[in-house]
Amino acid sequence: MKKRTPVSDIMTKNVITLNTTDDLDKAENLFKLHSIRHIPVVSGEAIIGMLSYTDLLRISFADATDEQDSDVDTVVYNMFTIEQVMAKNLISVSSCTTIKEVAELLSKKEFHALPVVDNNVLVGIVTTTDLINYLINQF
Repeated sequence: MKKRTPVSDIMTKNVITLNTTDDLDKAENLFKLHSIRHIPVVSGEAIIGMLSYTDLLRISFADATDEQDSDVDTVVYNMFTIEQVMAKNLISVSSCTTIKEVAELLSKKEFHALPVVDNNVLVGIVTTTDLINYLINQF
């Protein structure tokens, strides 16, 4: 295992993002369509927050209803904006941060994704799943 491997080797580079003007219905659709659990919220190229699928579950019944019964979620989602639900005080890493440093950060914090930011521009996202897949490939 290489000790100085940068996170850019394992991060997702084509990041799906949201804007604060998007609604929570759109967010839920993106989570389900792409089978992801974290979406950075951006203003231009700068990241201003992170929305997780867990954030949606806290305010809705997204997992408890079937595909045809989305009216309940829509009513709840219309009560909140992305900005109200997203995490705002983010910790980010640069693309040259080592995978080891990222693993240490994620193991000590209560979140499972970190935005990767270079020169105030979102360039990727790294998740605990990325780390686990990297470890699996080492064996």
